[in-house]
Amino acid sequence: MYNKKNAGRRRRRRIEDCAATPIMVRSYRRYEAGPTFGTVCSATSNAVWVSDATSSRTSTGAGRAYVGANEDVLAWDIKKGELLSRWNDKENKSEVTALTQCAAQPDLFAAGYNDGSIRIWDALSGQIVVSFNGHRSAITHLQFDREGARLASGSRDTDIILWNLLSETAEFRLRGHKDQITGLSFLRTPIIRHQSPHTDEAVDLGAQSESEIEWEEKYLLSTSKDSLIKLWDLSSPHCVETHVAQTNGECWALGISPDGEGCITAGNDGELKVWRLDLNIMSELSQSVAEGTKTSDALTSQGILHRQGKDRTIGIVFHPKQDYIAVHGSEKAVELWRIRGGDEVHRHMQRKKRRRREKAAAAGETLPSEASDAIGIPEVTDVFVPYVIVRTGGKVRSCAWVVQKGSKSLQLMASTTNNQLEMYTATTYKALQQKAGGSKEAPDYSRHLAVDIPGHRSDVRTLALSSDDRMLASASSGQLKVWNLKTQSCLRTLECGQALCSAFLPGDRIVLLGTKTGDLEVWDIGTSTLIESIPAHEGQAIWTLAVHPDGKSVVTGSADKSVKFWRFDVVEEDIPGTRRTTQRLKLTQTRQLKLSDDILSLCFSPDERLLAVATLDNTVKIFFVDSLKLFLTLYGHKLPVLNLSISSDSKLIATCSADKNVRIWGLDFGDCHKAFFAHNDSVMSVSFIPHPVERDEAHILFSASKDGVLKSWDGEKFEQIQRLEGHKGEVWAMIVGRTGETVITASHDKSLRTWQ
Repeated sequence: MYNKKNAGRRRRRRIEDCAATPIMVRSYRRYEAGPTFGTVCSATSNAVWVSDATSSRTSTGAGRAYVGANEDVLAWDIKKGELLSRWNDKENKSEVTALTQCAAQPDLFAAGYNDGSIRIWDALSGQIVVSFNGHRSAITHLQFDREGARLASGSRDTDIILWNLLSETAEFRLRGHKDQITGLSFLRTPIIRHQSPHTDEAVDLGAQSESEIEWEEKYLLSTSKDSLIKLWDLSSPHCVETHVAQTNGECWALGISPDGEGCITAGNDGELKVWRLDLNIMSELSQSVAEGTKTSDALTSQGILHRQGKDRTIGIVFHPKQDYIAVHGSEKAVELWRIRGGDEVHRHMQRKKRRRREKAAAAGETLPSEASDAIGIPEVTDVFVPYVIVRTGGKVRSCAWVVQKGSKSLQLMASTTNNQLEMYTATTYKALQQKAGGSKEAPDYSRHLAVDIPGHRSDVRTLALSSDDRMLASASSGQLKVWNLKTQSCLRTLECGQALCSAFLPGDRIVLLGTKTGDLEVWDIGTSTLIESIPAHEGQAIWTLAVHPDGKSVVTGSADKSVKFWRFDVVEEDIPGTRRTTQRLKLTQTRQLKLSDDILSLCFSPDERLLAVATLDNTVKIFFVDSLKLFLTLYGHKLPVLNLSISSDSKLIATCSADKNVRIWGLDFGDCHKAFFAHNDSVMSVSFIPHPVERDEAHILFSASKDGVLKSWDGEKFEQIQRLEGHKGEVWAMIVGRTGETVITASHDKSLRTWQ
């Protein structure tokens, strides 16, 4: 019979028992960003060359390069190719977009970031001096004044802000441009001490001595993508002049002559516009504008030049001590222009007049006496002449003149979008004339220094770890690099094919590469030699390979719809010219499995029983390794499976796909335990911990995606454990260390990042 009183007692007892039972809370490893390497310079920021004389570091003679590298600022020794320092703010996740040095205090650098923030760095200590936040979007240009007391910043938000470094505040914001700022420069104007306030005569600066002239920087010149060039009076502050910089739409670059009396703007189609800055007018511009008596412009157009390249011009740099200009677009070239001196221009005009008379005489014409005697006013094409085109190893992001004492040649540093720094030397016009003895000889140039070993030229597509997690192999299109993970130094750089997959073979001395051309390349890391290149898959891409758990064979999967098994053999070979022999590794094909679709990924189960193969038809097929009979077929993904991984206990298999999902399946019946939306873009890689130390870590899963994010998952509870952000581009490859202590990712931003 039901007793309500006894039922209540039993219910209370159950509640008390549940309360007394301890709740088991599972703990997980917490991963944090570790060392980052593989990036020489980013394509988002310019590079700054600095002489060794400005630092207490040991001089190597070639100077240093300060570059933006994703969210860091790196200092490179150009001659040694060594990384001297890395400036990193742990609170910052935005990439560097602009960089400049303070001329008055050479150890101060300003770095602008993609989120609109600005940080002033001390090069000696590597610490932040002050931070500024005022822009709403990426910084596009930074400029210190000559005294180092003010900083002008331009942004994609179309605003210009003048910052006071002494008070660490913003003085004012200049608004007027309708598109992003592409160039900024402070302008010096003279202050004449002994000038009567009642005279209206123009001041002859050439007649004044240095003691009679003081200079001030009360004007700012700016250019924008809106095709306008503006002259700002910083004492008011307001815009006093506006001109159309480019006739073909957008203005992308601004270069100021060292004397401040001229500038060049550039836009699309290789057009360069030369401007004259009248210092006399500028010295009285504020007063004349206020009184409404302005009669002439301080900024006047002198003419148009045309580059040989017709791409968008993004950089114009005047040589600080010689009459040369470096101009570059977004292609693989830097065009050097020479500025003729007054005497040379006069001789050139005389030759033009003589040729004009000779041409008229040949045609039987007679020129008027005025036309035959007048030399005429030189055009900009008579003053600015193309000198030499420097062909670079990649698309140019920025360039800077290298000025060294005692150097009799032109030296130029260029940062490229393919992750390298290059230094070029070109013969000067004077040296060319002396060498040629008056004959017309084309100027020559050569690349004599480069910082390219610490990074790949193209995106890393595959990663491989040695058995002890001490060495990392990364491969891209044309390069295989081997890294020391402890020091992040590059041990080997080998020229290979377009690599798609890779693996260390047992012994960690040999790396196996699968290429897009269907070749299987066997590399000896110790001797840096290619042991063998096997045409394994008839010219079709090898998308995946996996070493058998026993270490005695390897299997490859290709776009030719076949899975091939290769046995490792050791053969004796004769050494040419001697009677001795040497042993060499040889791969021998033993079996082949033909399927109906391209093979995208494959994986052995750790217990050596099963082989999982992902194909282009969105399915995963599980085969028995010994008989190659089909065991299971996994259906569910809506797009091709890009990668898969089997847990260390051989109970679970995880698959990731271009449909942005990760699925976890059981290997006993092939049932899908869970399918979850993992990333915002294609999931490129997924991996369990290969050899977990703790048993409960066997089902911890990692996934990496084209959305730039690395995530860790609990494969039993199907919950996200951690989200790791840091990459500025797509993550193409990921590999998990033997015990899961380290995870390494490779991205489109050229960086290799460790997570520990």
